[in-house]
Amino acid sequence: MKSHLLAIALLAASTSLAGAAGQTVDVVLNEGCMCCHEWIAHMQAAGYTVNASELDYDAITARKTQLGIPEDAASCHTAVVGGYAIEGHVPAALVDRLLAEKPDAVGLAAPGMPLGSPGMGADADAEPFDVLLIGKDGATRVFATVEPDRG
Repeated sequence: MKSHLLAIALLAASTSLAGAAGQTVDVVLNEGCMCCHEWIAHMQAAGYTVNASELDYDAITARKTQLGIPEDAASCHTAVVGGYAIEGHVPAALVDRLLAEKPDAVGLAAPGMPLGSPGMGADADAEPFDVLLIGKDGATRVFATVEPDRG
């Protein structure tokens, strides 16, 4: 009986994550930014459909403000999926987790441009980085710490 309950729980978890990856991501990025295009490819490889718009700096900054992304959580591109803001090079697996858990929040951010994050290369100098959950009050807390793949 316990093994059946475990199997049902695992099936439900995998179904909710598979459903998350089938969603559309709307992203705004700086004109010609290659790392942003690499993050888009990462999201597409994870099963997301991506609509991208290249905008100037002022338009992207205005979008960040409109979505409630604090200045200290900013990165080079901003996306929206499932009603959540995704700021910067957040791994697709963490977007999946966000969409599965559905917290009452603005979204996720990978502030700056962390080496080794999706779109920022698998550099030997990659370091762990935090992905932050942005609260509706603008406060942030660590949602996950991503360790570099030294594989």
